[in-house]
Amino acid sequence: MSVFTRRTLLSATFALGAALAATLPAVAQQKSIKVGVMSGAEEEVAQVVKKVAASKGLNVELVPFSDYALVNEALERKDLDANAFQHKPYLDAQIAARGYKIIPVGFTFVQPIGLYSTKVKTVAELQSGAKIGIPNDPSNGGRALNLLAAEGVIKIKEDKGLSPSLLDIAENPKGIKFSELDAAQLPRALPDLDAAVINTDHALNAGLDIRKDTIAVEKREGNPYANFVAARQGDNRPEIKTFVESYQSPEVAKFLEERFKGAIIPAW
Repeated sequence: MSVFTRRTLLSATFALGAALAATLPAVAQQKSIKVGVMSGAEEEVAQVVKKVAASKGLNVELVPFSDYALVNEALERKDLDANAFQHKPYLDAQIAARGYKIIPVGFTFVQPIGLYSTKVKTVAELQSGAKIGIPNDPSNGGRALNLLAAEGVIKIKEDKGLSPSLLDIAENPKGIKFSELDAAQLPRALPDLDAAVINTDHALNAGLDIRKDTIAVEKREGNPYANFVAARQGDNRPEIKTFVESYQSPEVAKFLEERFKGAIIPAW
């Protein structure tokens, strides 16, 4: 082979390599993020967020869960890059119990919690000794008790904040009996109870309507239970910022209004 031929082949090889390299940045620019969400209504919303994020060059892999307790653990273990399912009182309780290094990075929506019943039409109709179901985790259980206190069913000791327990009930004039159950089990247990405080996502999954099936609903104004996107402390990747921006978009706000009609409302 002549020197000329070898030089020609080398030049062709370098040219091909340069052409291939030129295509790599386009591939590298396709960023990805793995986000944990609760299955059901929250996953529906996240699917809309995923489409918005795709238009911004971010591929979102959604990982649905059916158990609240597993989602922060997966984020802490770095099986997820972020999650979008919880409010601050819940995260605070998880951090206190498990020491997670997880922080809120952007609000998503609020799901006002409701007191559901198939037995009575108003709170006043609850009889002495009525049995009410509440979630058995500290944050949502406390939220349920605060709703009942706001409706005058019970009184809670002063300065117990957002997460009171059954031990913090100061007055229970009707002698209400409380049944603490896993939040996801409450819709199925409702027929056996006089009423139950049910998280909106579980209520929606069970086909309950917050406008028709509740006898009391948490106030929306100044609600401290706004959900948010959470990430590990110190993780400042732009992909997480893009995901938050995608959530806080007109497309998502429109979807919430049209699909859930007030059961889930924007918190940003």
